[in-house]
Amino acid sequence: MKKLSVLLTLVFVMLSAVIAHAADKPVVFLDFSWESAQFHNRVAGFILENGFERDVDYSFAEEIPGMLGLERGDVDIAMETWADNMPEVWKETIERGKIVNLGKNFPDAPQGWYVPTYVIEGDAERGIEPLAPDLKTVQDLRKYWKLFKDPEDESKGRLYNGPSGWVVSVKNEEKLKAYGLDDVFNNFYSGSGSALATAITAAYEKGEPVLAYYWEPTPLLGLFDMTKLEEPVYDADTWAETSACAFPACRVFVVANREFIDDNPDIGAFLKNYATTLEQTNSALAYMEKNKVDVEAAAVQFLKSNPELWKSWIDDPAVTARVESALQQ
Repeated sequence: MKKLSVLLTLVFVMLSAVIAHAADKPVVFLDFSWESAQFHNRVAGFILENGFERDVDYSFAEEIPGMLGLERGDVDIAMETWADNMPEVWKETIERGKIVNLGKNFPDAPQGWYVPTYVIEGDAERGIEPLAPDLKTVQDLRKYWKLFKDPEDESKGRLYNGPSGWVVSVKNEEKLKAYGLDDVFNNFYSGSGSALATAITAAYEKGEPVLAYYWEPTPLLGLFDMTKLEEPVYDADTWAETSACAFPACRVFVVANREFIDDNPDIGAFLKNYATTLEQTNSALAYMEKNKVDVEAAAVQFLKSNPELWKSWIDDPAVTARVESALQQ
């Protein structure tokens, strides 16, 4: 009996040590290359660091390697996972059971091919005349390709695509071919999400035409008046075979490593409660861009401006009190 008591004591001590060690490890967020993912990571990170009193870190990766890292436990949380941009990877990852879907961050997100609205409607205040008044659909681009000339190949227009590392960028190249527009448009893979945003911003500020893949929520679409060109209605079979239809409205989930959630049920509860709107996210990202602040500062401003929202995510009054105290400093 004495030996059993000693054994149980040792087991208790060892378990306590393991739990303490787990609590000492930083919580690692998966930083994808787009601003909204990094912003939401910082919002949740601020709450974990100040409310839950956990050290926090951020690890950069693109979609597919990032999901693999999430499965392995190299990273713990991804606040913005665009499931429908990588359907096969998402399906296989969920089936393996090493990650857990904690619900939507915000309602289904739109994405597609955008042009500045002044290209279609003009902008009297900026002295811009309508350049393509009949531009409404992707098929109308054939008529207006010369407006979007590729500076490196003026025999064609240019579609500014995302980076080659994004699954959705491959879809955009497929679309260009499926719509029969590859004879008048070049597919241009941007070097990064930032490079894509820079190309659009540069054209917009000059009042010039630009055609680009983009999505919401983003700082850019919070700041600029852009029009998404119409495509045939989304159809699952068409999407799988040729991509010649609209993007599916993309589900954007909060996702975490299952073992991490099992070890941290209080954090899991917080993440399940985490939810925003497209408008809230667009507004926060526009604030970041207008004021030239980083994602950390934008996250703090967002929390200060939306106290009732973030308090609804937290079940423990002590955690809420610590976050409030941190925001007042």
